[in-house]
Amino acid sequence: MEHAQEAAARAVTRGEHPDPFSFLGMHEEGEGNLVVRAFVPGARSVSVVAEDGRPLGELEPAGAEGLFAGPVATEGRVAYKLRARNDGGEWEFEDAYRFPSAVSDYDLYLFGEGNHLGLYEWMGAHVREIEGVRGVLFTVWAPNASRVSVVGHFNGWDGRRHVMRKHHSVGVWEIFVPGIGGGESYKYEIKGPTGNFMPLKADPFGTRAEGLPGTASVVHDASSYSWGDAEWMENRLRRNAHDAPIAIYEVHLGSWRRNEDGTYFTYDQLADELVSYVSEMGYTHVEFLPPTEYPFDGSWGYQPLGLYAPTSRYGSPDDFKNLVDSFHRAGIGVIMDWVPAHFPEDPHGLAFFDGTHLYEHADPRRGRHADWGTLVFNFGRREVQNYLLANALFWLSEYHIDGLRVDAVASMLYLDYSREEGQWVPNEFGGNEDLEAVAFLKRLNETVYAEHAETQTYAEESTAWPQVSGPVYAGGLGFGYKWNMGWMHDTLDYMSEDPINRRHHHDKLTFGLVYAFNENFVLPLSHDEVVHGKGSLIRKMPGDEWQKFANLRAYYGFMYGHPGKELLFMGGEFAQEREWNHDTGLDWHLLDGRYHAGVRDLVRDLNGLYKTTPALHEVDFEPAGFEWVEGGDSERSVFAFLRRSRDGEDHAIVVCNMTPVVREDYRVGVPGGGSYGEVLNTDREAYGGSGVGNGGNLSAEAVPAQGRDFSLSLTLPPLSTIILRPAS
Repeated sequence: MEHAQEAAARAVTRGEHPDPFSFLGMHEEGEGNLVVRAFVPGARSVSVVAEDGRPLGELEPAGAEGLFAGPVATEGRVAYKLRARNDGGEWEFEDAYRFPSAVSDYDLYLFGEGNHLGLYEWMGAHVREIEGVRGVLFTVWAPNASRVSVVGHFNGWDGRRHVMRKHHSVGVWEIFVPGIGGGESYKYEIKGPTGNFMPLKADPFGTRAEGLPGTASVVHDASSYSWGDAEWMENRLRRNAHDAPIAIYEVHLGSWRRNEDGTYFTYDQLADELVSYVSEMGYTHVEFLPPTEYPFDGSWGYQPLGLYAPTSRYGSPDDFKNLVDSFHRAGIGVIMDWVPAHFPEDPHGLAFFDGTHLYEHADPRRGRHADWGTLVFNFGRREVQNYLLANALFWLSEYHIDGLRVDAVASMLYLDYSREEGQWVPNEFGGNEDLEAVAFLKRLNETVYAEHAETQTYAEESTAWPQVSGPVYAGGLGFGYKWNMGWMHDTLDYMSEDPINRRHHHDKLTFGLVYAFNENFVLPLSHDEVVHGKGSLIRKMPGDEWQKFANLRAYYGFMYGHPGKELLFMGGEFAQEREWNHDTGLDWHLLDGRYHAGVRDLVRDLNGLYKTTPALHEVDFEPAGFEWVEGGDSERSVFAFLRRSRDGEDHAIVVCNMTPVVREDYRVGVPGGGSYGEVLNTDREAYGGSGVGNGGNLSAEAVPAQGRDFSLSLTLPPLSTIILRPAS
């Protein structure tokens, strides 16, 4: 027995004991005899005192440096503290090894099944009160580790001090560290299955991260924030619905604006200035490039390493909540980019987390994206699925996020995505579909809509995969919306053509209507179109300065008239000229110029018209909401179409002239007689245009055109879009 205790003592002091809770703390040895053992490096003597300060016993050195043991004078187990002394003085503290497990068997069971949707409520670091003592409960999944410790300033980053308790059934480790709270930095020290140490790991469930260049997690007490968006939350089902106007302003928080000294705007500054701007511009929603913690600025957040933590670059988690709250109080929804497709290989992250390929596939043909230098989640592993599913719900529940735009869906769907022959492994049926990822995406969407039916999911998916936004029960992936990448590429190709050549590319603008109702589409002019040498939107437009701006204005008018929800990346609303650079703010000084200010005013007015015109947003995903009036006039590069509201009471006529030629007396068929008003003209002088248009009310005449009995005689301004509605 004595030999066994000596071996255990040596193991504790070396940080090698497989179950320190069985040795440290208070234990009964012999009938009615209680012994306390404590490992307190740096102490010269240690005593045990009751909660009321009564001495219970003096502990003696136990043969190994820092280890003390001795009997205590008490009947039955009691709460106690340790009082340690050395040449520097005396200190008193709670013993982490006297507290029982704080994780329930039911929680562990659900996690083992992969079905714990509230996983974030107990995994990670949580401020708790146990047996009347406040501290932090740390919990981490590392099933193949031979030892896991939590380390931080509170224990001198000594991995021997707080070795965790292992729940062998699912490989979860936990420890309650008393006497600490919010603001503590920490990591996990993990020994792999062969006894090798991993680099110190940040917490996969950490809800706050240390500011760069630090890489530690930080304990965050989430109980302090008081939300003020009750009205929004009660009504967000309607605000996010398929028949609602959804005009999205896509934002990279670090480069929308910068302070004069080049530093980032904080979340609080953004809650003031960005919210006011988006509201003034009339957008219904804002979308953040991934706000989750990430190590490399140049990834823009698309290589996240802290999926449960808003990035510390701009402030605290509560500051981020205030930003979301402020948008909601202004009547604006918040969408965030969410990245479950991959994660970076940084040593403090998920890679080789417990000495094995825990979160990622072991085979690099499935587990690594060579193009991006990132690792792929193992979607076939129940616990990994659970980690990601709970994370999606975490943002919708804890941060009141209204929608998740899921990045790089195509890379998840295909095993051969960006891989050459021999670099990928076919599925069990010999195909290139990643069946596990497909199953995960379906479950993700089913789970999100079951738990938060008032929110939406958006897929960035660039292939012809069928029914991305179709319901799972009908064979679809279950997303609420899909980005229409084909529309974006085709229409930008068209607009980049010199107008004299556009008659040869007419189908680039009409082809999108062939498949427009196959999915619930968002029309994205996103950040991806203004980076990596692609230039800005305004620089894609042909012609001299006036024509470039006229082309861009006409394009925006066409976009807002087209079926689908709207998305524009920051800077596009005032025709930013240079390519987006994440290291600097936008070129706001351009608004001193007439043309740039004109584009800004046009986008603001388009948002206002779009929101107040049911015909432009109510029936985006069914043929009943759209009708070609003139889709074949390639010689004159003119397009005209009709948009209808759900009840048919409202309709709008959208007419585009994609040449610099003014076209007089252009006949456009309309549904019936009556008066029409030109409610938007991208060629208005106020927008920087030439001022050609159709002032006042226009009367529909009984002159047949495009198969209709009535028509309007229009003057089509050069390089323009006009929108007409029945006069009230």
